[in-house]
Amino acid sequence: MAAETLDRESARGVTGAARVVVIGGGQAGLAAGYRLRRAGLDFVILDAQAQPGGAWIHGWDSLRLFSPAQHSSLPGWPMPPYPGPGYPTAEHVVEYLAAYEKRYELPVRRGETVTAVSRDGDRFQVSTDTGNWFAEAVISATGTWWRRFLPLMPGGFTGRQLHTVDYRGPGEFAGQDVVVVGGGNSGAQIAADLAGTANLTWVTRRPPRYLPDHIDGKALFDVATRRRQALQTGKPDTAGVAGLGDIVAVPPVREARDAGLLRPREMFARFDSDGPVWTDGTRRHADAIIWCTGFRPALSHLAPLRLRTTRGRIPTEGTRAVAEPRLHLLGYGDWTGPASATLIGVGMTARAAVTDIQTTLDTGGG
Repeated sequence: MAAETLDRESARGVTGAARVVVIGGGQAGLAAGYRLRRAGLDFVILDAQAQPGGAWIHGWDSLRLFSPAQHSSLPGWPMPPYPGPGYPTAEHVVEYLAAYEKRYELPVRRGETVTAVSRDGDRFQVSTDTGNWFAEAVISATGTWWRRFLPLMPGGFTGRQLHTVDYRGPGEFAGQDVVVVGGGNSGAQIAADLAGTANLTWVTRRPPRYLPDHIDGKALFDVATRRRQALQTGKPDTAGVAGLGDIVAVPPVREARDAGLLRPREMFARFDSDGPVWTDGTRRHADAIIWCTGFRPALSHLAPLRLRTTRGRIPTEGTRAVAEPRLHLLGYGDWTGPASATLIGVGMTARAAVTDIQTTLDTGGG
């Protein structure tokens, strides 16, 4: 967009224009930025947070990666080795993301929250809390951390209820009766973190399914990639990672499990004021319930485009929105690319998205 056009539109609250606007400055947004830089496309990354690191800033104190640093890298620059024992901590990841952003001089505008994306003729208007951007293409990379999922449960529990996003560490729960709900990675890790400090009850909808102890994030990425290749070539569905299990047995989880500290019980049926109640009438006092029940894609900013189906998801081909080919969704899970919500997996889908955008813009498609 010419400078004089921006001047004419300044009264409309125009902040700026770029060929591509990336929404979200976490790992997916940075991977997209790297690929856009290499493609020579004009772009900007809008991020609501005041500092780099994406959702990793908000993880609990003991949170670690599933893989060693060399298998947890964004495109172009390997994550530096973690100097301590075990897999890298969330703090190490945040430091890496901040350094990655500086290394490639990615144009991230912080503290700018995108509120809506709408069509404006043959371009997009990206509205933020500070003004409006205009773009020929948009990459939405807002992830899921900002949209927690809490199931509805009958009854009126009067104690404290938290979600994964609220948990920081076991210290504040010492000696308390704590119920952790969820049989995935976060549920197992938080239950292991609390075991021995709190009086733990771990509740899962089905018996926990641990992946083989040698499986880490690199292996999960390889499994997801093989599944995608099988489906693309018409071979039987291997079920991917879901066929192996639900929980990566990282060392703290493995140690707690092997010590007999992780003994799950079936999901309760309702609450009373004091805690959960099971179908057989068993009751458990709880000082706190921690819901490790997952997330949903944070896509409310795309509502003006009216792309969601009745099931709540935006249909995609790869990362491209089927009904809006200039919009790409990056890093939300396997439906936007195998392992695309992981550090190691998002690079491949970022490359595919940027290649598609470059082709679309070069040919005037849309």
